[in-house]
Amino acid sequence: MTRYVLKRILLAIVTIWVVATLTFFLMNMIPGGPFLSEKAISPQATAALEAKYGLDKSLWEQYVTYMNGLLHGDFGLSLKQRGRTVLEIIVTKFPVSAKIGGMAVLISLVLGVSLGCIAALHQGKFWDRFISVFATLGIAVPGFVVCTLLSYVFGAKLKLVSTLGLSDWTSYILPVTAIAFYPTSYIMRLMRSSMLDVLGQDYMRTAKAKGLSGTKQLFKHALRNAILPVVTYVGPMLAYTIVGSFVVEKIFVIPGLGGSFITAINGRDYTLIMGTTIFLATLVILMTLVVDILYKIIDPRIKYD
Repeated sequence: MTRYVLKRILLAIVTIWVVATLTFFLMNMIPGGPFLSEKAISPQATAALEAKYGLDKSLWEQYVTYMNGLLHGDFGLSLKQRGRTVLEIIVTKFPVSAKIGGMAVLISLVLGVSLGCIAALHQGKFWDRFISVFATLGIAVPGFVVCTLLSYVFGAKLKLVSTLGLSDWTSYILPVTAIAFYPTSYIMRLMRSSMLDVLGQDYMRTAKAKGLSGTKQLFKHALRNAILPVVTYVGPMLAYTIVGSFVVEKIFVIPGLGGSFITAINGRDYTLIMGTTIFLATLVILMTLVVDILYKIIDPRIKYD
């Protein structure tokens, strides 16, 4: 187990390096620059800014300088938010996204697992069909459509909740619902199919023949095995929801990391793009590693080479 974890950590470091390298060179291949959108800026001022941030050097020199700083925990200065470091922006913005994403994760897991089990236990009946239709809609409908419908119905028409910013607790309802909509639907379908497969296994028929109650059959035998595919999905889902959907944050004007990332792309803020991309990649890889370790805890039969 220890050897496996060490190998995964080494692979994670290599993966992050590959992501950082590809992002750096692909980002610099796009025409334009961070200072072209500045109003009334002279060529001399542009050259001075490029010299200040090291953009006047060759691409290879910029890459080596950035990687050297990254090894020392320095993500650099933001090119657009003058006087602020990239690390400072991430530390400031991430808690907002994490709070909304954390709520969405809890809702997705509780509703997705519960409704998926209900659908499997009532296979072919009304609740199974109803939940299946709802899950299909949740997967098929794009996130921006969900945001627009929620804003129009509950914000503009019914005026029940705020649709801009995070002024009070009610303003969390719509963005959390929008972020949780897709993962909840996906977990429902995943849990339903997995539970149906487990319910048809020999050990479930044996448990039923022994006279175990339906509750014990479900929680002691069926759920523990059926939830493994959901655990696999939780890793990337956790990273996605904690960081927050970029579209959701933009539509609801949430001051999170997702909105800052989109702004950085539009403004060609190279250092902020790099820092955010590396941070997100690290988060996804870390969550995936944690899920692999949890696999062993949930099912001791799993062996790691």
